[in-house]
Amino acid sequence: MIRKISLILITIAASSILFLSCNDKKKVAEEEKEITLVMAEVNAPDSISGRMDQAFKEKVEELSKGKIKIDLQCSGVLGDNKSVREIMSKPGSSIQITRQGPIAELSSTYSLLIVPYTFRNHEHFWNFANSDTAQKLLEKPREEGKSMIGLFYGEEGFRNLFSTKKITSAKDFEGLSMRVTGEKTNQTLATSLKMNKKEIKFAKLYEALSTGEADVADQPLANYLTGHFNEVAPNVILNSHQLGIMITYITTECWDSLTPNQQKILREAGKYASEYCRKISEEGEENALKEIQSKGVTVVKVDDITPYKEGFKDYIKEATSSNPELYQEILSYAK
Repeated sequence: MIRKISLILITIAASSILFLSCNDKKKVAEEEKEITLVMAEVNAPDSISGRMDQAFKEKVEELSKGKIKIDLQCSGVLGDNKSVREIMSKPGSSIQITRQGPIAELSSTYSLLIVPYTFRNHEHFWNFANSDTAQKLLEKPREEGKSMIGLFYGEEGFRNLFSTKKITSAKDFEGLSMRVTGEKTNQTLATSLKMNKKEIKFAKLYEALSTGEADVADQPLANYLTGHFNEVAPNVILNSHQLGIMITYITTECWDSLTPNQQKILREAGKYASEYCRKISEEGEENALKEIQSKGVTVVKVDDITPYKEGFKDYIKEATSSNPELYQEILSYAK
């Protein structure tokens, strides 16, 4: 009798092991299932953001051994940033990943990252980006009930003004027309320098500058070059009013559908792309300045940023008042 019971127990145990083994194999098979994630990029493939995206794509496909493919679409072919966010906010989105800036509508804390003259230099930003504080901020959109979460950070250099007209000082901007977006920073800059504001999509900016619809715009130096803006606006003013911070987002719906292993691959690839971005951004800014000067562009160095920074005084106070402790923590990474 005891022997029979023992045989029954052994049989049950063996069946349980077999059941678990089958489940494990099924899970592995699911993890190895091929998936394709569509990624939207508004800038050109040879821009800093486009090259960072490509590094992310290649690393994801390498780490997953081709099981996760990134369908990277650059140059705004899937729409401008706002249109892409609208698509990604809906269930069953045809776009899963996008590279954009810190969008305040996704998290109120992101507004602190785009406050003018917050980051002193590249090192200040990367000290922050690699901190626990920054990593926690990537999760904020989900916590605030939005349809996306952040994967990793990047930056494309400091934004500077450029103009079709010759500029020698801040006073020379008065009466000119500046291209603005819905983002408050360049709107405030245009107002403080007494310029007329013109809302123009990035894809139409070259044409607007060439026809005189706009006289002034702002971009990081590398984007200024890749956009060929030197051909129509050959005057650059190095006021460095804002760092071009980038965050790569994924829809929460897509993220939650991934296995832990797939999520790990995307995080590891994001870390790799972020480090790659740091290298090419710092080098790109230096090289872009040299190339701009070699192309005959007039470069105005700003020794005193006071006339530019002064116009942001009220904006900075207002933008940081809701979370002054976090803003001071961001500033503290300037070591």
